[in-house]
Amino acid sequence: MAKLEKLRNIGVVAHIDAGKTTVTERFLHHSGKIHRVGEVHDGQSQMDWMPQEKERGITITAAATTLPWRGHEIHLIDTPGHVDFTIEVERSLRVLDGAVVVFCGVGGVEPQSETVWRQADKFNVPRIAFVNKMDRVGADFDDVVRQIRERLGAPAVPFQIPLGAEDDFHGVVDLVRLEAVLLSGDLDDEGQRTEIPDEVADAARLARERLIEAAADLDDAIAEKFLEEQEPDERELLTALRKGCLELKIVPVFCGTALRNKGVNLLLDAVVDLLPSPDDVPPVTGVDPRDPSSALTRSSEIKAPFAALVFKIAMLEGRRVIYLRIFSGRLKAGDDVWNPRTGKIEKVARLFSVHSHKRQRLDEAGPGSIIAAAGLKEATTGDTICDADEPILLERIDTYEPVISVAIEPKSQAVKEKLDQSLEKMVQEDPTFRVRVDDDTGQTLISGMGELHLEIVVDRLRREYGAEASVGKPYVVYRETIRDEAEAEAVFERELKEAELYGKVACRVAPLERGSGVQVETDGPGIGQLPRIVLEAAIAGLDEGAEAGPGGYPLVDIRATLLSAEFRDDAQPEVGVKVAAGEALRKAVAAANPQRLEPIMALEVTTPEDYLGGVIGDLKQRRSVIQDIGTRGDTSVIKARAALSRMFGYATDLRSLTQARAAFSMQFHAFDVLEP
Repeated sequence: MAKLEKLRNIGVVAHIDAGKTTVTERFLHHSGKIHRVGEVHDGQSQMDWMPQEKERGITITAAATTLPWRGHEIHLIDTPGHVDFTIEVERSLRVLDGAVVVFCGVGGVEPQSETVWRQADKFNVPRIAFVNKMDRVGADFDDVVRQIRERLGAPAVPFQIPLGAEDDFHGVVDLVRLEAVLLSGDLDDEGQRTEIPDEVADAARLARERLIEAAADLDDAIAEKFLEEQEPDERELLTALRKGCLELKIVPVFCGTALRNKGVNLLLDAVVDLLPSPDDVPPVTGVDPRDPSSALTRSSEIKAPFAALVFKIAMLEGRRVIYLRIFSGRLKAGDDVWNPRTGKIEKVARLFSVHSHKRQRLDEAGPGSIIAAAGLKEATTGDTICDADEPILLERIDTYEPVISVAIEPKSQAVKEKLDQSLEKMVQEDPTFRVRVDDDTGQTLISGMGELHLEIVVDRLRREYGAEASVGKPYVVYRETIRDEAEAEAVFERELKEAELYGKVACRVAPLERGSGVQVETDGPGIGQLPRIVLEAAIAGLDEGAEAGPGGYPLVDIRATLLSAEFRDDAQPEVGVKVAAGEALRKAVAAANPQRLEPIMALEVTTPEDYLGGVIGDLKQRRSVIQDIGTRGDTSVIKARAALSRMFGYATDLRSLTQARAAFSMQFHAFDVLEP
């Protein structure tokens, strides 16, 4: 086990096609982890190991690896960039200490760039930015830095400026050391350090002043030197800048071209020099599962009670493997661990270090480790596993609601059982994938985050599990809400065998802002005097009643308030009150002007200006709302809101409209009503 100060847990995140996986491949080669570089476009990269990833040239599932650099041990997760697989980014950032955010030197801050940035903000993850593809026509380092500041609201501070541009990109100026680094592009080239060329000397001096000014805002000693026009030494400058990075007060920005092998080794240096070790991040927080009002913390100490978070489930070679981040204590193969969610103790059969889909046995692992484990049959994504004698419940990982469904059925009755078992395994792996049986038709429905998501699921069923299946056309998953307030009362009274059931409940419903979910409250003169079992039954009835509105879709963005609940001593209150509460909610919703909500997507289309009119016309025909039309280099950029139901097949239509010269990205925005 590496010493904590020598450990780095990082993720590589970005918009699709910004070059994340290529950056990771170069990390692996420079560190000596691999000796032959595989290219994404050839389907030969180490981290994109699934057949679907190799064929499409995209990352679908987050892949972990470990690599050495300058005496440090770096645990790295390469994440997907496509919005359909954004849960992989979410659950990775939950357990990482730092991140490298890759931006395309031409595309700059793209839609999924904003999404991953917000996800990193959510978990307070320190990050460094890498402006990739500086060799591409139209690459503009300064413009990307400006976009990071303006569109992401991030305190971006260049640590480098490029030497040359596009085909002539041949190195960087290191602003910390104030020297040029010439990069040949050879795989084993570490860069030649030399004096700064005269043609960029003024720009380098100005950028260096801004870097020192940023450090002066973070360190009083450097501030004094800055005011006295003295140069800080390299060590104190780097120490102050690292402190600013860890405190999220600055975002260091680097540049290069991973595909041409320029600048990646310097980026690895930055990972070690600037991103946190487990010792640098605050202790993880949780609650005592026996008393949820009692807050607990666990620090990254090997002698502390064991605590870890399950952040991913994978089926590798037919076996269930659990991915863990250990926050405190030590875990050995054969140890018993406790799961607060299930209340059960399970035995960890084996531990593994991981490199993509390959595993190597471990005897034990300590705090800060990202590892895989076998033997935990009931743990799911977001579960805490901990010491049974000193338990803690860590914050779970948020998931996302599916927005698209298709019907699926086995191609023959002989594979039905295999299909059902395979779908169950895939649900365990992916929290954004759902399976249910339609009560009316008896069809099996699968739901996911987009067309590509479900396409990958069906392809995996066929290849990995041998479960050939037919799928119907995709359709949209809707939600329901209300426009007005309303109150209703319901009585449930029934004799069942020898037991009598009775309950009478009144409730009020009111609309909430979009994204508020369902809030259940109590507000009535006699509520505080109700027996606990009756109160819990009424609240459970309101919760269950919100699972389906008048149209059969889940309710969202409503407040349900319990006004009163009555019961009889001679009748069982649990069932009667629960059923009455659900019925009261349904009556109130029906009287509150219910409204169906559909998935609204945030759409960005980049197109040559010649096709701008045709693209806008097509979007308007699809009932889209144009929000902004701008430019990025020599292309037009259209931002719009679009109903998902109108966007099926858009990729094919856009190619036809623009002779395949336009591109688009689309991600879920909200369940709402699209107002033209």
